[in-house]
Amino acid sequence: MSLNELVKQCAKNNRKAQKEIYQLFAGKLFSICLKYSKNKQEAQDNFQDGFITIFDKIGQFKFQGSFEGWLKRVMVNTILLKYRQKNVLNIVTEEIPDEVIVDIDDEEISLDFLLNLIQELPDRYRMVFNLYVLDGCSHKEISKMLLIAEGTSKSNLARARAILKQKIEKHQEGQLSI
Repeated sequence: MSLNELVKQCAKNNRKAQKEIYQLFAGKLFSICLKYSKNKQEAQDNFQDGFITIFDKIGQFKFQGSFEGWLKRVMVNTILLKYRQKNVLNIVTEEIPDEVIVDIDDEEISLDFLLNLIQELPDRYRMVFNLYVLDGCSHKEISKMLLIAEGTSKSNLARARAILKQKIEKHQEGQLSI
């Protein structure tokens, strides 16, 4: 069955088609959930909620553009909606610190270690960091997605970078283990 046919069958609540879509995209979508979550358990919850939303809204896919891109967008939006509902992103606009530059020794820092550091960031910093650095969104786009001011987005990004820099430096000095 082609991908387009699978999507059409999912819109008709065909469980076999839903299972195939799930199997095709679970890995990529779970990695997105890990990126936006504090830990694996929260990522699993977000992943489940995201797939429920995907199957609820799959009939809205217009077969224009990438289906995988649409899936990713629905997953990220589902996660962001949960965080907005918790009000974890509503903070007072802060002064924006200077740009933080982090010097990383690639041989010493693993991708898993970096992911763990990102997951440890406070929710509001993690969301902005991921959207800006990893997903390439502008501060204007982030402010609309998270319902915060652009200045707050910039401040949260700078604070996230500062926290990450501090932890990486501690790790490189041997004060923080992997």
